[in-house]
Amino acid sequence: MSAEMFLKHAANIVSERRAQYGAASTAMMALATRWSVTLGQPVTPAQVVLCLIDLKLARLAHDPTNEDSAVDVCGYAAVLRELITTSSTEGV
Repeated sequence: MSAEMFLKHAANIVSERRAQYGAASTAMMALATRWSVTLGQPVTPAQVVLCLIDLKLARLAHDPTNEDSAVDVCGYAAVLRELITTSSTEGV
């Protein structure tokens, strides 16, 4: 599969997840709130996404052929970009 096709596949997965679970920013904010309580220190939505990317990278280090983890890295990177862009335009 070409890089372009792979990225289109990742984009489709992001779109499917948005339809299934709602906006990623809402989910990441909810996770940040929960993890802040669990860890006893503030966690931002962007940090949540970075940790999720790190989880997928650790899985890829174990099995670099796992397509789902590679797709998730691409998807989470896109979500991170969306969060950062939205935050900067909202003045957060």
